[in-house]
Amino acid sequence: GKPLKRLIPVLPLSGGPSGANRIRVRHPPTGDALCRSIARRSAVAIYTEGTMRYDYIIAGSGIAGLYASLLAREHGSVLILTKGSIDECNTRYAQGGVAAVLDPLDSFESHIKDTLVAGAGLCHRDVVEMVVRDGPDRVRELAALGAHLTQVEANQATEVSPEGYDLGREGGHSHRRIIHAGDITGREIERALLDAAEANPNIRLFPNHCAIDLLTVARLSGKSARRGNAARDCCLGAYILETETGEVHTFLAGVTILATGGAGKVYLYTSNPDI
Repeated sequence: GKPLKRLIPVLPLSGGPSGANRIRVRHPPTGDALCRSIARRSAVAIYTEGTMRYDYIIAGSGIAGLYASLLAREHGSVLILTKGSIDECNTRYAQGGVAAVLDPLDSFESHIKDTLVAGAGLCHRDVVEMVVRDGPDRVRELAALGAHLTQVEANQATEVSPEGYDLGREGGHSHRRIIHAGDITGREIERALLDAAEANPNIRLFPNHCAIDLLTVARLSGKSARRGNAARDCCLGAYILETETGEVHTFLAGVTILATGGAGKVYLYTSNPDI
């Protein structure tokens, strides 16, 4: 691909161009004079040909990235990047369901206990409690966004939630609490979230774009973030490779979110897709 275009150093606000060429930096880390200076000026002027600016950049178009975009859209412009087609992600291949306490005979305490036992000491209890207690509302939110979760008539089965969802039971669970969409739950959730994102004018989706490096204050100022001092740096966006052309673009954002997944690829042999 083409080499990165040279960036002209960060300039103070008083010498910068019009507002179209400024990027707001939100909540910079404390303890670093350069970051505090940027925060006081409230803007950074960065000149580079073809630079694109958004309030939020999200790398990844699976359930995490899409859901984050639907929350961020209320606060500014959002760009979603994915290195393949926009719906190609691990979420899409998930066949199982979502565990949530929707059965009146079930309880948060039981779900938390089941999770901690199955986790064999590897789970953080505060995280488990948060996920379990938020679960039912998140399921209802997915349904409100248009996810078609499997339902049954109340007179056809007893293992249903008050909302009529067909509740399954899987290993490690002491109650029926698995909500599903047939055996393509991941694909259905991905479809619903993607439809919602595509319908929102504040969200843009860039398929075939791969984040290759983060754009940081340290890099622009020529100062490296030494080991142990990384928390003093600020992320201003990312360098993005357009995989179909080989070109590298500069994207600026007040917030950069990495929702790329990929943990399954730490294994030499895995059924996880390459995406």
